[in-house]
Amino acid sequence: MSAHQRNAAGLGAGAQAGEQRRAPAGNIAQARPASRLPDVLWKVFVWGGVVFFLLNVVLLIATVGVNSIATRWFGTPLPQGFTLHWYAQAWRDFQLSGVLWVTFEVVGSVVLLSIALGVPAAYALARAQFPGKRIAMLVFLLPLMVPPVTYGIPMATAMYQAGLAGTLIGVILANLVPALPFVILVMTPFIEQIDPNLESAARIFGANTLRYFRYVLLPLLVPGMLAAGLLVLVRTIGMFELTFFTAGPDTQTLVVALYYAVFSTGVRAPQSIDAMAMIYMAITLAWVLVALQFVSPTQLVSRVKEPR
Repeated sequence: MSAHQRNAAGLGAGAQAGEQRRAPAGNIAQARPASRLPDVLWKVFVWGGVVFFLLNVVLLIATVGVNSIATRWFGTPLPQGFTLHWYAQAWRDFQLSGVLWVTFEVVGSVVLLSIALGVPAAYALARAQFPGKRIAMLVFLLPLMVPPVTYGIPMATAMYQAGLAGTLIGVILANLVPALPFVILVMTPFIEQIDPNLESAARIFGANTLRYFRYVLLPLLVPGMLAAGLLVLVRTIGMFELTFFTAGPDTQTLVVALYYAVFSTGVRAPQSIDAMAMIYMAITLAWVLVALQFVSPTQLVSRVKEPR
């Protein structure tokens, strides 16, 4: 066989081998759409569920908002007219100025007290090693794992016997019970990621405990404290059970006043109650937006400890 024939035979064999190699790839490419079909269906199902849920929430809020400015809305696609009269009536009938001031006092006091008491407790749990540490952590977190109703009624009974129920101090203490463990739960892993060698270095350079806390530890704790305070603020605004059990006529927060307003539907127009609900939502949203200007929820993300 000549060299030319051998080269031609080699090229033919290479072409056949290339076709054989390309054939499975073509089969795989044809099989890919079938294998991706379950993934596509799953994504459609998940995103369809999310859109359906969000659409229901938006329509629910829109219904309450439209009814709060409607003169009369019954049996028609849209109200017969629009007015802001119900907001003024709700502000006057439900005495919202006093309710909002009480809400501000309760929420502000709970946030400050939970931070002032929860950060030292979290620091002790993060730094100290002692027998029964896990049990102590479990005891601190019990108010978060147990429904508020289960311990709210006995706590309210004890407060009535002590004369604290119906007072502003009683409402603050009742809301502090679940807020304090919440701060401890958030701040303990946040403190654990701070290098303990910083304290040793500060001691070497002559810093006492106060100076170390003020110039070294506190700047590192501020992001976590702000994030924990934001979460406590949102939780306290919506805390109904404990506030309902311990509040009096002059110490109702906005969520408790809204509850009483809903049960007075037969006495007052439902439009005024919807107006009060919109005021509650707007104030809560405003507080959260203001708080988000100073803190980002991503500050709660802690890094994994590097092996030493």
